[in-house]
Amino acid sequence: MAGNHDTIWAALSSAIRDRSKGQGVIAPVPKDVRLDSKVCLVTGASSGLGKAVAVALAARGGRVLLACRPGHTGLAEDISALSGSRQVKLCEVDIADLDSVAALCEQLKNDATRIDIAVLNAGLMPREARKSAQGFELMFAVHFLANRLLAERMIRDGVLAAAGDEAVRSRLIFVSSEAHRSSPPIDFEQFARFTPYGLKDGMKHYSVSKLHLTTYARALARRLGDDFAVHALCPGPVNSNMAREAPWFLKPLVLPIMRGFFLSPEKAAEAVLYLACSEDAGARTGIYLHMMREKAVAPLAEDESNGRHLIERSDALLTNYL
Repeated sequence: MAGNHDTIWAALSSAIRDRSKGQGVIAPVPKDVRLDSKVCLVTGASSGLGKAVAVALAARGGRVLLACRPGHTGLAEDISALSGSRQVKLCEVDIADLDSVAALCEQLKNDATRIDIAVLNAGLMPREARKSAQGFELMFAVHFLANRLLAERMIRDGVLAAAGDEAVRSRLIFVSSEAHRSSPPIDFEQFARFTPYGLKDGMKHYSVSKLHLTTYARALARRLGDDFAVHALCPGPVNSNMAREAPWFLKPLVLPIMRGFFLSPEKAAEAVLYLACSEDAGARTGIYLHMMREKAVAPLAEDESNGRHLIERSDALLTNYL
């Protein structure tokens, strides 16, 4: 077990313990490893971990597509300036809206885009339960449904290249969380049902959404076999804007802890870069990293029966999109 994540304070304590253990045993990818001619897609690239990953991929020569909500004018120029690259493009998409995600998939298909590295990073932690555009709980929609739709469509449409189609197969990287270990089993009887919650129970629902995502990542890796490199990771505690919806009275406590004990986005990005750039991660599939340590996912996420049920139940939710 990685610790209890059922409350904000338990999650913060667990994050501090994880941070104190150091970055682990895997060495970062050397700076001279290049991604010239590689096309990279990063969701949630407007700030925090996603932005740090986008900058790093662009600095290594990758052509980077920034999949972000509308309203981030100047983001591509900012990342270009930070990375020294002119190969950065903004692709507007609202990950919380399946119609918008489907529209992005159509755009990629119609433009004959071929993506070598897809980093599905977008995430959030709302203060209270909210509904997505299609009426799903927001974290369930963003962390699981949107990622499944985007991954499945890119594979089906040939946007992600399978082994045999290209010299090097595409890599698909899901940014999950160690919080998936604290989740109860997926309740398939109440699957996708909207349940109101507040600040007290938010971390429980966050953990469940990350269990959905990690279970899907493992099921997809098994299904695709060696045709793709499908990986997942928890970047560790990151000093980002994930606490932007914390109540005003908690921010004076939470924000100093994050600044003092959490990883910078650039440091946390090292785990993503390992999966995106290293020769080892390109030769295998199904890796799960916690920071820079490889480990097994939680038994609930590894369970093949859970994976099958998750695919079957979410198929019905995505009928109009897949």
